Amino acid sequence: MKVVILCGGLGTRLREETEFRPKPMVNIGNRPILWHIMKIYAHYGYTDFILALGYKGEMVKQYFYHYELMSNDFTIELGKPQKVRIHQSHNEIGWRITLAGTGEKALKGARLKKVQQFVDGDTFMVTYGDGLANVDIDGLLSFHKRHGKLATLTGINPASRFGELKVANDQVVAFNEKPRNADGLINGGFFVFERGFFDYLSADDDCDLEIGALERVASEGQLMVFKHLGFWACMDNLRDMDYLNRLWVEGQAEWKVWL
Repeated sequence: MKVVILCGGLGTRLREETEFRPKPMVNIGNRPILWHIMKIYAHYGYTDFILALGYKGEMVKQYFYHYELMSNDFTIELGKPQKVRIHQSHNEIGWRITLAGTGEKALKGARLKKVQQFVDGDTFMVTYGDGLANVDIDGLLSFHKRHGKLATLTGINPASRFGELKVANDQVVAFNEKPRNADGLINGGFFVFERGFFDYLSADDDCDLEIGALERVASEGQLMVFKHLGFWACMDNLRDMDYLNRLWVEGQAEWKVWL
């Protein structure tokens, strides 16, 4: 099953870092937050990734193109640069990564539509390139398969800076992206979609995911919420980045579900 990670936004609220790199490449510890997200999915056996790139996407391409050399010890014979022996020492063996440019100005819905050609199978997963959680991916998928609807998102509580979901019997009945007084669940990403969800999207750069597609799916009774009561955090600004780095350094990174 494919995992699409949306990696193209400008990250304007984290300008101190994103002036030089795309937000998914901002480090937590000595690894980009994107790597941490991928490790969460890989822990559950999902290692076929599609990265929807935009702003400074070439840096993401360079990171993974040189991943073997930069993540392993290696021996090189000078004068014979083609003779490189890599001494395997990382744990990301078998990851398959498609890096797809989706334009610098595209909104999230357009980015997802533009990678449709790389998504095979009837069911696929999607998440944001700046959110971490100890979500039970197996539980999320089982929930999605049981309800038989078109889409599932992971709902997080409390809702403070983000959009509120109005929920009845695990079904999203309204998708309010920016309420004034949010006291319910928020959209925490970690989506599961059936292929028919692509019909709600277009490749036009102004096609959004939340405002538009998810609202329509919710209004038709096809959007369900998987309630996650564990750890969740996003890296929206410098304070968030410092917080996540502090958790990592202090050994309190609850999203680190891998060994």
